Amino acid sequence: MSSDGRVIPTPTPETQHYWDGAKIGELRLQSCNSCGKVYFPPRPFCPECGSRDVVVMKASGRGRLFSYVINHLPTPGFEPPFAIAVVELDEGPRLMSNIVGCPQTPEALKIDMPLEVTFETLNDEITLPQFKPAS
Repeated sequence: MSSDGRVIPTPTPETQHYWDGAKIGELRLQSCNSCGKVYFPPRPFCPECGSRDVVVMKASGRGRLFSYVINHLPTPGFEPPFAIAVVELDEGPRLMSNIVGCPQTPEALKIDMPLEVTFETLNDEITLPQFKPAS
């Protein structure tokens, strides 16, 4: 847990590549060599075909706002209001993240708005991918 009460993710052997990438400013996904599926969250096999012939790839970091909710309740490590969002990456997978760099209002957060990844360093081990409006 961070000093402000925020829960810090714990990398596992299956997710270490993701956290290592975030630490150097890369959003990493996995791709199946058997069927071509690009997927998230990290796992050692393809969720589409079950193949273990998978590779780690650097994602573009670009996507669109698929869905969101604006939280107005006090939450450790966050200043309300803040957006909890589902981002659909250009590569296809969807992931949950926060939207930063814009007002946290329905007027500013539009479904399908273009987004790009940005990174927030929490400590020496964990850097979180988050998303902001694309420039």
